[in-house]
Amino acid sequence: MKFFTLSRVILLAPFLLPVAVAAQTGTNTNGSNINAIPTEVAFLNISPDSRSGAMGDAGVALTPDVNANFWNPSKLAFLESDDALSLSYSPWLRHLVPDISLSYLSYAHKIDDRNTLGASLRYFNYGSIPLADDNANQQGNYTPNEFSLDVSFARKFGDNFSLALTGRYIHSNISSVAFATNAGQTTKAGNAFAADISLYYRAPYGDGNTFAFGTNISNVGTKIGFSDVGPKYFLPTNLKIGIANTWKLDDINEFTAALDLNKLLVPTPPIKDGNGNIIKGHDNDVSVPAGVFQSFGDAPGGFSEEIKEITLSPGFEYWYNKQFALRAGYFYENPMKGGRHYLTMGVGFKYNVFNFDFSYLAASQQNSALANTLRFTLSANFGATK
Repeated sequence: MKFFTLSRVILLAPFLLPVAVAAQTGTNTNGSNINAIPTEVAFLNISPDSRSGAMGDAGVALTPDVNANFWNPSKLAFLESDDALSLSYSPWLRHLVPDISLSYLSYAHKIDDRNTLGASLRYFNYGSIPLADDNANQQGNYTPNEFSLDVSFARKFGDNFSLALTGRYIHSNISSVAFATNAGQTTKAGNAFAADISLYYRAPYGDGNTFAFGTNISNVGTKIGFSDVGPKYFLPTNLKIGIANTWKLDDINEFTAALDLNKLLVPTPPIKDGNGNIIKGHDNDVSVPAGVFQSFGDAPGGFSEEIKEITLSPGFEYWYNKQFALRAGYFYENPMKGGRHYLTMGVGFKYNVFNFDFSYLAASQQNSALANTLRFTLSANFGATK
């Protein structure tokens, strides 16, 4: 078996690129530490757009925009224009690797006043990696990547409530070549299918104020594998719950406060003794449906550890005359479950049908691989305004 030496990590098998990065640097693809619950294709839960990225990654119940394709597709039913398009880009983990990035394209079309179609493409680029064999002979370069393609249908029920279903195709190509292991396995690109179900409810009150609630269960689907006979891995099935309240202060000033809670619906690995026997927790080699239900009560440390698996995202947004926005937020993940915690901030500008949003992530450069992360989003709304 040949081993490929990379400029950033040493891989024992190409399909373990994210795992190898984590082992070498102590950081997973989404920026969490190696204490996080293990899943594959973790890029699926990275916040792609600048608006929510500036609000501590809160977005489930925010006023609807086209990036609801990621946060809560049921909000698409409340878009005000017939068509909306958004493109987001973020350099990622630049303290570790100079050319990793996340790109996100989102589109929505209103069929009528109650029904809306949405689609999005998410692309995670691991950068160009030079390869060499165990004799230091150059084997060229390759660019591992992962992407997902989504299609959503959202429908409004009444004036203030909506539901949505989303279908997703996931492709993970992180192997440079077909790669035979000692066990006779040959690696290949991983493919999976998943679905989301989401809801959104808003309750207008007072003089232009609105309270909103949203939830989204995402990435419920097949496991993903990188060989015909090898193990299959869980997708990052996730539960998002969010609330938001918008106050219309006057005809020019508007303020929103939001809070999101997130929990992975993936089994927590048990604690085992030296012989591999489980001494605390539950067996995590289960089916996807069993894993979803098990995830609510399988932490080895009991209920107190289960609570630590929930991340918190409070965020704030201020709009002046619907043309200029200031945003700030905070993201917290328990150190035992990934350890991400950082402040976020950003601005937004609206001109005619176009919006430009920018966000900045402030974290300790010594403790966080996400420090100084930037996100850029350009969006446009076309057609009649409802």
